[in-house]
Amino acid sequence: MEDLTAEALNLAQAQGAQYADIRTLERHSESIAVKNGNVEAMALSDDEGFGVRVLVDGAWGFASSSRFNKSEVDRVTALATQIARASARTVQKKVQLGEPIAVKGSYRTPIERDPFEVSLEDKLKVLLTADENMRRVKGVMVAQSTYDAIKTHKIFASTEGSYIEQDIYEIGAGIEATVVSENDVQVRSYPNSAGGQWGTQGYELVTGLDLPGHAEQTATEAVQLLTAKQCPPGRTTIILCSSQLALQIHESCGHPIELDRVFGQEAAFAGTSFLTTEKLGNFRYGSDLVNIFADATVPGGLGTFGWDDEGVPAQRVQIMDHGILVGYLTNRETASEIGRSSGGTARAYSWNHIPMIRMTNISIEPGDSNLEQMIAETEDGIYFGTNRSWSIDDKRYNFQFGTEAAWEIKNGKLGQMLKNATYTGITPQFWGSLDALGDRSEWICWGLPNCGKGQPMQVGHVGHGAPAGRFRNVEVGIVK
Repeated sequence: MEDLTAEALNLAQAQGAQYADIRTLERHSESIAVKNGNVEAMALSDDEGFGVRVLVDGAWGFASSSRFNKSEVDRVTALATQIARASARTVQKKVQLGEPIAVKGSYRTPIERDPFEVSLEDKLKVLLTADENMRRVKGVMVAQSTYDAIKTHKIFASTEGSYIEQDIYEIGAGIEATVVSENDVQVRSYPNSAGGQWGTQGYELVTGLDLPGHAEQTATEAVQLLTAKQCPPGRTTIILCSSQLALQIHESCGHPIELDRVFGQEAAFAGTSFLTTEKLGNFRYGSDLVNIFADATVPGGLGTFGWDDEGVPAQRVQIMDHGILVGYLTNRETASEIGRSSGGTARAYSWNHIPMIRMTNISIEPGDSNLEQMIAETEDGIYFGTNRSWSIDDKRYNFQFGTEAAWEIKNGKLGQMLKNATYTGITPQFWGSLDALGDRSEWICWGLPNCGKGQPMQVGHVGHGAPAGRFRNVEVGIVK
């Protein structure tokens, strides 16, 4: 492989490229879905290929192929160079990458148990037992259990002298119970919606979730939702569970700090951003408790790796410092525009995609409270648990979220369950109302495996660490 990467880089320079890199990727994936006692889907897939990116006269060119041989490497490299040269004719601002980066090294996700060495029988036993335990609860219409595992081998080489190999393991699992009445449908998930919990771990993640042990409670709460009262409208104190706060971070913090969105270079799916660069260092985004960081070194985080797809090492970058905007998610190109070094967030979904700014593990520092204490200190409010829906405008400014379940808080105690619970807000006002956060013992790094960005779309695997958090004077329910 070193010979082929060297072939591409040497040819690109010979054809006039000021910079070039090549990424090779081999991915092995396994997916299992169980539904109502039956194995609904089971898939094994393999994918491999390479992509060449070149910089000619300040413009990018990119081309890729799934065939590994010298003639194809030569063809793809020549095509990428041709595309870059054509793009340079219309470029308005030449790309600057900053200081050269030359790294040689390797990285492997630390795992205890290789998921691809666990027998299919063991995996099915977990999913089928969880499925059976959910269906034991009267009223459950649909029980679903899912499992996914991915192993990716990547090589990155550049004309600046980098040569990096990485083996990244990703795994996820979860369960979901659906109940139906004459005029209502309700869902309850564990440990999270949208595929459960994900991380860069081995099979120990699945073992630790204990899906069968949580199945009955998950199904019972789904059934209870059918007769729960509607979430009342009005303004009140709310407490978000750890996973809901993580999604709140994703949508109202993670996307608006992507510097390509700030510059208007990327606006697909999630729009642009209200966090424009004149706000850097002086804009109050939230209360003093809002200390947010981007960290690709968090153990087990779904956004954890050794180096990004530009050869920049994984690192921790402060984004919000006591509520003040102090940083962005950057790649080499955008970082140079604001006089900084790359934060190491350039990632491509696969070999046939060009790297773009993606979230790593965008997390909030824990506080000094805990969920029990926050509830006890709340005279009147609502506790929101597990995301069901989200909506946010194209500047990441005005949002509405809904959760699968919620509970009233009365006189410092959890009360009756609520269904169809929603809350809404303006991003900086909402984060400004944060007055309590759980401590380190309640902080969880949640994996989100379905973040969409770009055209053609790339699916990002990202993480968000959060405990439960309390917000004051928030609009809840559907206000007519």
